[in-house]
Amino acid sequence: MSATLEKMEIVNASEGTAESDEVLDLEEEEQFFQDIDVLVEHNISSEDIQLIKNMGINTIKGVQMTIRKKLLGLKGFDEAKVDKIKEACCKVALSSGFMTALEVSDQRKQIFKLSTGSSKLDKLLGGGIESMSITEVFGEFRTGKTQLSHTLCVTAQMPGPNGYIGGKVMFIDTEHTFRPERLRAIAERFNLDQTAVLENILYARAYNSEHQYELLNSVAAKFHEEAGIFKLLIVDSVMALFRVDFSGRGEMADRQQKLGQLMSRLQKISEEYNVAVFVTNQITSDFGAAPADADLQKPVGGNILAHASTTRLALKKGKGRRRVAKIYDSPDLEESEVTFAITSGGIDDPRD
Repeated sequence: MSATLEKMEIVNASEGTAESDEVLDLEEEEQFFQDIDVLVEHNISSEDIQLIKNMGINTIKGVQMTIRKKLLGLKGFDEAKVDKIKEACCKVALSSGFMTALEVSDQRKQIFKLSTGSSKLDKLLGGGIESMSITEVFGEFRTGKTQLSHTLCVTAQMPGPNGYIGGKVMFIDTEHTFRPERLRAIAERFNLDQTAVLENILYARAYNSEHQYELLNSVAAKFHEEAGIFKLLIVDSVMALFRVDFSGRGEMADRQQKLGQLMSRLQKISEEYNVAVFVTNQITSDFGAAPADADLQKPVGGNILAHASTTRLALKKGKGRRRVAKIYDSPDLEESEVTFAITSGGIDDPRD
């Protein structure tokens, strides 16, 4: 995770932004990135704050998302100290924990969406890959999961609707499928500086499921260090290492527990730092399906992954370079499907 990135100069497509709008944007960012160092002002020692930071928790919102049991596991932390820290966080956040539906609606205006490279696929997803949520894509090999991941690495850096100016990307690779040369071809399609695009993608290779989880602490620290700069976190693929590290029914319960912890951490990171989390997943044959659906395949990960993912997208092969994407599960998108294509420049609309 040791890498130095130079900030890419991404200019907003709309010129002449009002100063008042900039002030409003800063205020909104401060709500997301309240540093836990402010707890010193509420008589929380710097030593205790550092112990919390060592867990990969760097913001007030991050502390509020952390269960008491986890904090009690820290050296020197008892019930009274945890109560004091939790109370201090509530004072800093000026929140009782409840919001009206209208306030939630206003908060969701801070959400942005990243283009997939295909206008048809973007439309299917209601505008693209959404921030503050987990988008999961699954399918058999050669359906475009990794190609979509690479395309998003580039499109996330480009200006988009509603004042989105682009940002950096974090890529966690579990199957050694990350290819910088592929990114160069996609950047060329969008007429972007290839070197700048690669400099704005921070890459980490995960070697086992434990390492995959541990990397998230470094991810959170980097997101906090460059608050508001990172816009996308990709995990390709989320289940590959779990399938290797846990085998047989005897280890299934342990696997699902660890998977649940990983997905919970991803969800909290997406909300804490307002980033889009995009994960790819593998499939398995559904041997419990009816005879008529004997060839039916389903995503691995069971109910743990199903409940943790906000939007699930199923991919399957079509003719030639064409692929089919279908909404498998979503809280607000209708079940529908579209065709897209894998091109030399990444994911695109099919050309008739």
